[in-house]
Amino acid sequence: MISFYGLKNCDSCRKARTWLDAKGIANAFHDIREDAPDRATIAAWAAQVGWEKLLNRRGTSWRALPDASKDGIDEAGAIALMAGNPVLIKRPVMVDGDRVHVGFDPDVRAALESHG
Repeated sequence: MISFYGLKNCDSCRKARTWLDAKGIANAFHDIREDAPDRATIAAWAAQVGWEKLLNRRGTSWRALPDASKDGIDEAGAIALMAGNPVLIKRPVMVDGDRVHVGFDPDVRAALESHG
């Protein structure tokens, strides 16, 4: 079973969940606003995929941060920001056993098709 972290109203998350369902891949949805991953989980994801990939710098939540929070950000700072404001995590995050997938591009789809 894949643990799926995202937002109910996120287009990419809806597309990914629809795709998973069509492929018959079981998944458990976690809304990151209601069921946010803890700091240790975020740090483990960042260690596997890189904090730069995990941190969503394209959204309005990132743009709304003060420049002092964004300038010179490093891994520890990014993890702290994502733990305090989980909508800063790029979506979706799908955890398949010990593998973490971020986003929903063709590479992620190919990896998920080999699930199991």
